[in-house]
Amino acid sequence: MTLITQGAEAHLYKTTFLSPAHPAALKIRPSKPYRHPILDRRLTRQRVLQEARCMARLVREGVNVPGVLGVDWDLGSIESWKKEGGGEGGEAGAGAGAGAGAWILMEWIPGCVVRVVISRWEKFVARGGAQLETSAEAEGEREKEKIRGLLRRVGAAVGALHKAGVVHGDLTTSNLILRGVDEEEGEEGWKDGEEPNLEGEVVLIDFGLASQSIQDEDRAVDLYVLERAFGSTHPRTEPLFGEVLEGYRASYRGAGSVLKRLEDVRMRGRKKSMLG
Repeated sequence: MTLITQGAEAHLYKTTFLSPAHPAALKIRPSKPYRHPILDRRLTRQRVLQEARCMARLVREGVNVPGVLGVDWDLGSIESWKKEGGGEGGEAGAGAGAGAGAWILMEWIPGCVVRVVISRWEKFVARGGAQLETSAEAEGEREKEKIRGLLRRVGAAVGALHKAGVVHGDLTTSNLILRGVDEEEGEEGWKDGEEPNLEGEVVLIDFGLASQSIQDEDRAVDLYVLERAFGSTHPRTEPLFGEVLEGYRASYRGAGSVLKRLEDVRMRGRKKSMLG
């Protein structure tokens, strides 16, 4: 297994399923030694099952998310797997087995994180590939239309998510993948001045904080978190965030009431910022 990322709540590995030709993603929730064992077991079981159920529901509804290949909420299962020889394949496997935990095995999505794709586009624009500000020029319009298309697809993906009765809980451009873009070309590997690829299907990932909800308030908070993420991570693209909302409106029939509630959420956010 190859460690992809390690967070406070989970570790993500790239591995294989059934044969080396079928890549998969293994998400492990390690046990928390500072928690009481019984509480730790209950919390981990609840969170792993909730994440797996949300993803399974989205797959049934046809939403673009990774398919669930397996799940185990037993905190000792990783340790048992190691003893049976699963951790002998290298340092990454041994590291995974060292911390007992629950896990979800998912379909591997080949592509590039949307955060990286948008960052490439912003660098391309900033370095003279096209001028975003000069909307009257044909080149600027072409580039703006390409990024608008990507943003509308992001909005459509979120709309499909909410239509299925699930809220993400942590919607950022780091939790979206553009399928089909070369995954090996990270932000460091992209050549300055090269026009980035903005084509591909948007796939939602990382449902660790997801829940099943049909409340407009929860859906509006999802959109607000995504909007704030654009403001902090993609300042050049933030003025075009309305395209995300247009894609959302076009894909979800109940978008009107959600967008109205979004205005209330924004007002509360501004008030909180002013008052500290």
